[in-house]
Amino acid sequence: MSQSLPSNPLLQNHELPPFDEIQAQHIVPAIEAILDENRRAVDAILKADTFTYAGLAHSLEELSDRLNKAWSPVSHMNSVVSNDELREAVNYCLPLISEYETELGQNKDLFKAFETLAQSDEFTTLSVAQKKVVNNSLRDFRLYGVALDDTKKAQFAKLSKQLSEITSQFGDNVMDATDAWSKLITDAAELAGLPESALSLAKQAAKSKGEEGYLLTLDAPSYFPVMVYCENAALRKELSLAITTRASDKGPQAGQFDNSQLMVQILSLRKELAQLLSFSNFAEQSLATKMADTPAQVIDFLNDLAAKSKSAAQDDFKALEAFAQEHYKVESLNPWDVAFYSEKQKKAAFDISDEQLRAYFPAPVVTAGMFQVANKLFGIEVKEVFDMPTWHADVTTYAIYKDNKMIARFYLDLYARGKKRGGAWMDDCRVRRQLTDGSLQLPVAYLVCNFPGPIGDAPALLSHNDLQTLFHEFGHGLHHMLTQVDCAGVSGINGVAWDAVELPSQFLENWCWQRESLELISSHHKTGESLPAELLNKMLAARNFQSAMAMARQLELALFDMRLHIEFTESEEHQIQTILDEVRQQVSVTPVSPDNRFQQAFSHIFSSPVGYGAGYYSYKWAEVLSADAFSLFEDEGIFNAATGEKFLSTVLANGGSQDAMDLFVAFRGREPSVDALLKQDGIAA
Repeated sequence: MSQSLPSNPLLQNHELPPFDEIQAQHIVPAIEAILDENRRAVDAILKADTFTYAGLAHSLEELSDRLNKAWSPVSHMNSVVSNDELREAVNYCLPLISEYETELGQNKDLFKAFETLAQSDEFTTLSVAQKKVVNNSLRDFRLYGVALDDTKKAQFAKLSKQLSEITSQFGDNVMDATDAWSKLITDAAELAGLPESALSLAKQAAKSKGEEGYLLTLDAPSYFPVMVYCENAALRKELSLAITTRASDKGPQAGQFDNSQLMVQILSLRKELAQLLSFSNFAEQSLATKMADTPAQVIDFLNDLAAKSKSAAQDDFKALEAFAQEHYKVESLNPWDVAFYSEKQKKAAFDISDEQLRAYFPAPVVTAGMFQVANKLFGIEVKEVFDMPTWHADVTTYAIYKDNKMIARFYLDLYARGKKRGGAWMDDCRVRRQLTDGSLQLPVAYLVCNFPGPIGDAPALLSHNDLQTLFHEFGHGLHHMLTQVDCAGVSGINGVAWDAVELPSQFLENWCWQRESLELISSHHKTGESLPAELLNKMLAARNFQSAMAMARQLELALFDMRLHIEFTESEEHQIQTILDEVRQQVSVTPVSPDNRFQQAFSHIFSSPVGYGAGYYSYKWAEVLSADAFSLFEDEGIFNAATGEKFLSTVLANGGSQDAMDLFVAFRGREPSVDALLKQDGIAA
C-alpha cells in the first residue's frame, strides 16, 4: 500500500483522537509504519544485558499503547460511521495486526525475558499490579503458542490471521443485511397501534430518504415498536422474519449476505487453534482467562439456573397464552405475537406500558440524573466538555472529576443511524497508565447505544429498557475510568476475567429501579414532573413480569454458545442448527419460526473481538455477582456513601490487577450466592 503521509494525524501523538481529521487514506500507512517501528523497538528491547520491569514490560506497554492510539479510533469509526473506504482499510489492517500480535506472542526471546524477570530479585519488589502484568504475559505467551515448534507456530499464525478476517466479515454481513432491508408504508392504517413517537420516527426516516410516508427498518428503534404495538399481524410477521433471517440462506435476502459458511469456518479455526495449544476444544481455551475453571462447570451452572427457572418460565408463557385466548380469541401464539400480546397482558395486569413511561425519560434528563447517581455513589462529578473532537454531531463529550481533579473523559453516542453497528457497547479509547516521564495518561472511554433519536425540536425519549441499557454501558465505563491502576495491561477493564467484566455494568442497572434514584433520572418532557408515585409503584410491581421467560432466553443463548464451542465437529452437517434446536428443547418456552436463523447474526459470539465466544455465559455468571453485590446496598442504603466507596475501592479501582473473586470477597465479605439473583428476578422467594 501507499507510504506514510507526512501530515498523517494517526502518526501524531495527540492527547485525544483527532476524529475531525482522520480519513480512510490515513489508516493503512499509519498502521504499517507503527508496526514496522514497533518491531524494531522490540528487537532493541531484547538487546538489553538485564531485563527490568521498566525496560521490558513498561517498554512493551509503550509500544502497545502507541498502536492502540492509532487503531482504537479507526476501529471505532468503522463501527459507528462506517463507509466502504473505511471498511476496506480496516479489513486490510486486521490481518497485519493479527500477524504482529502473533509474532510477539510467539517470540521465545521475549518469553524468556519475562521468565527471567519473574525469577529476578526485582520481581519481589514489584507492585501487585506489576506482578499481575508479568504473570499475565507469561500466560498469554503460552496461549499464543510460544512453546510450539516452528511448523506449528506458522500454522497458528496463519489460522489466527484467517480468523481475524472471517470474524470481521461476519460482522460486516450482519451490518449490511440490517441496512439493506427497509419497508415504506404509505397508508398509516397499516401501522395502527404504533405510538406517536414511533410514527414520527418512521416519518422522519422516510423524509430523510426523500420519501412520503413511514419508513421501517431493522434498527432497534424502528423494529421493536412494531413488534410490541402494531395491530397489523402480517406486518409484524414480515419484520420478524426479516430480522431473524438476516445474513442467512432464508428470508427476504436469502443468500445475499449469508454467514452460514463463515460460522463453520470460525468454529473450525477456533477449534484448530485450541487443539494446537493442546486444549480439547475452544471452550477450554476461552476459560483459560476467565473465572470459571472448566466448560463442565459452566454447563452445570447454566443447567442449575435452567432447572430453577424453567417451570416459572413455562408458567409465564402459559399465562400469556391464556390471556391472548381469553381476551383476543387467539388460539396459538406465533413468534411475532409474543411481544405484542405480552405488552397487552402487562397493560391489563399492571395498568402500565413502556410507552407511558417513555414520556418521563427524556435523554438529557436521564444522562444528567445518571451522573448524579454516580456522584452519590462514588463521589465523582461528571461535566460536559466541548473541546473533544467527535465523529458525529450526535456525540456529546464529558470529563470526570474526583476531589476537583480530572481523572477521565468519555464520549457518549446515544442514537441509532445508518452505517452504525447495532446494539450497545463500551470500549476503551485510552487506558490509564504511567508514562515514562512519570506523568499519568488518563483513561478515555467510548459509550455507544442505539436509541431513537430526537424528533424535530423534541428531546429523545427513552424507554425504561433503554434506561437500563444506558446505565449498563455507563457501568462498564466507570469500571474503565475509575481505576487507580497505572499499568495498562491490568488497568480499567484490561486484564479483568471476562466472566467478571459484566459485574459493574449489571450492578449499576439496579439504580434504574430505586425510588430515590428515579427521582433524579425522570422528568416529564412537557411538564417537568418526576415519575409519579402511582406510576412508579406500577412499574415496580411489573418489574418481574415475564422475568423467568427472559432468564430462559439468556440461558438458551449461553448454553448454545458453550455447547457449540465444546461439541463442534466440522464433519457433522447442520450441527450448529442441531445444537440450537436441542438447547431450545431444553430451556426455551416461546415459539420459534422454522425459518429462524438467529445464529447467523449472533455477532456477540461470532464477530466480537473480545471474550464472548464460549463466554456468553458471562452475563449470567456476572449477574449472580451483581445481584449479590447490590443486596449489600439494599441492606445498608442504596446511596450509602461508605458502601459506594467500598465498591469503588475494591471492584472498580483495582481493574484487572487482582483476581476477580478476591475483589468480590473483599467487597461482600464472602463468595457470591445465586439466591440473590433468583430473588431479584422474582423466581425464588
